[in-house]
Amino acid sequence: MKKINSLAKLALLLATLIWGTSFVIIKDAVNLISPNYLMALRFTGAGLLLSIIFSKRLKNIDKAMLWQCGIIGVFLYLAYFWQTVGIMYTTPGKNAFLTAFYCVLVPFLTWLAKGSKPDRWNLIAAFMCITGIGLISLNGDFAMGKGDFFTLVGGFFFACHMVAVSKFGSDRDPIAVTILQFASAAVCFWITSFMSDGAPRPVSADVLLSVVYLCLFCTAAALLLQNFGQKHTAPSAAALILSLEAVFGTLLSAVMGREDLTVRMVVGFAIIFLSIVVSETKLSFLKKKSEVIK
Repeated sequence: MKKINSLAKLALLLATLIWGTSFVIIKDAVNLISPNYLMALRFTGAGLLLSIIFSKRLKNIDKAMLWQCGIIGVFLYLAYFWQTVGIMYTTPGKNAFLTAFYCVLVPFLTWLAKGSKPDRWNLIAAFMCITGIGLISLNGDFAMGKGDFFTLVGGFFFACHMVAVSKFGSDRDPIAVTILQFASAAVCFWITSFMSDGAPRPVSADVLLSVVYLCLFCTAAALLLQNFGQKHTAPSAAALILSLEAVFGTLLSAVMGREDLTVRMVVGFAIIFLSIVVSETKLSFLKKKSEVIK
């Protein structure tokens, strides 16, 4: 059992690390291809790949799932659309941490959707997150760059996506739900790509490698690792590991020279990370440690 738990945590850590690399990959790719075309290729490829691997799961699809997962996919499209547009005008590290504020926002949107009030930990986390966002994004005249603003809009829709998954997908086959929402998001991106960029054009080898990496590793493989890891890991521990995505994204961006870190930004990153930990775990891991000591 201990071995399975250790493997599960390792799977979550690996998934988080893979997602962390995606910010730099996408930042470089959108310099060569439009964000809509990139995401259309990403979700089409990932949806087809998962459909082939889990073809038997498609038998679980019914009419209700089609429109419910269609809604989920629209929120996924809006989230990635704004996040990807945002990264064109900001750094990968800022994009990663500002997107992560969706973790803090989810309890408040759940309150609106289901009537379950946020607790004091959620309120504390929200205050901390807003403070961190201000340190990262606001200039001396308290103005926010458009890249940071677009990224925050993407974070809002990531929170909407999570609430939609909770409402429509909680009692459904998660793999089938994932395939359908990828298909819905892909259709939205293809429509947007045709409207803004015209007919698809051949892509360079560098872009093709980026798309393959995003489809195979950042979408399909990371999803499987997450499903396995969360199944055998306590929710608080899983949330803590998954919150490292923004940290890995920023570290990789800094190592690759895409990030000029300042003391103010680092403090802002740290505060947002702590706000996610507080919101997701309610510091339950500290309570467990104190009980063990007693």
